[in-house]
Amino acid sequence: MENAIVSFADRKQIIILVLLVSCLIVIMISRVNAAAQPSQSKQMTLIQATVLGLVEGLTEYLPISSTGHLLLARDLLGLDSLTSDINDTASAMEAVNAYLVCIQFGAILAILVVCAHRFKLILMGIFKGDADGRRLLAHLILALLPAVVIGLILEGVIKQFLFGIYPVILAWFVGGVAILVIAFIFKSKKIDLHQGKAIEDMTAKTALLIGLVQCLAMWPGVSRSLATILGGLFLGLSMPATVEFSFLLGAVTLSAASVYDVLKHGQDMLAMFDFGSMMLGLVVAFVAAILSVKWMIGYLNKYGLALFGYYRIAIAVAAFWYFL
Repeated sequence: MENAIVSFADRKQIIILVLLVSCLIVIMISRVNAAAQPSQSKQMTLIQATVLGLVEGLTEYLPISSTGHLLLARDLLGLDSLTSDINDTASAMEAVNAYLVCIQFGAILAILVVCAHRFKLILMGIFKGDADGRRLLAHLILALLPAVVIGLILEGVIKQFLFGIYPVILAWFVGGVAILVIAFIFKSKKIDLHQGKAIEDMTAKTALLIGLVQCLAMWPGVSRSLATILGGLFLGLSMPATVEFSFLLGAVTLSAASVYDVLKHGQDMLAMFDFGSMMLGLVVAFVAAILSVKWMIGYLNKYGLALFGYYRIAIAVAAFWYFL
């Protein structure tokens, strides 16, 4: 994992890629913005956008569920109540939830920087036929497929029944207990989480199984990061390898989900939210995600997952008490 985090002097190609992706994001949102109806009010403040960006960036790659935290932040910031001022309340709520997905673009760009070595390897596989790069890309695509298929089938059900605070609280609590139980099992059996397989030793079957486990995170509050990390550990990957693969898979999965929501609900978002405040949220999420990921790498390699189990239980209890 440490080899994947190179100095900024060695990241010229990845920085160029980040800039290109950023330009594509701006162009895509700008095109949607041009089609949005200018008569409708813009309702997200810069402070709200900054808070959402911080929440997304700090929690996206931690095993505590960024979606759960964003839904909690949405309710605490009153963004759900703003929808009453829009003619089509259903479209307004879809716009809010879609932005909570699209703000993940900032976290995606952060991973392009932090895991520069791996993305450079993938590019070499695509353009220069590098075998390791092609294998890694193939494994990421395999791991993404279950989420694409199941997500398209169950999208309506998930957003209708699970995008609420009480399903999130339940997932937080159950996930926290699961982390503590698994951490206890690993400790009692004296399992060295650094002795598993490296990313280079992954098989296609392992990648596909991790992708299937990732689908559990379609329930907001479960945490995509938690599902993929635990899945990788149980399938024999080392902690550094499973954390790194979780980052890479997260970037691919979030890209697909964000593009889908921009194309589907982009006009609703820009009818409700100001373009500048939306971009501010992305920038804040980018910076916060870099800081969060770098801290997480060092912490997990030294101490494991137990802290996040306690945190999930604590926030579940606090949120339940607040909304009761």
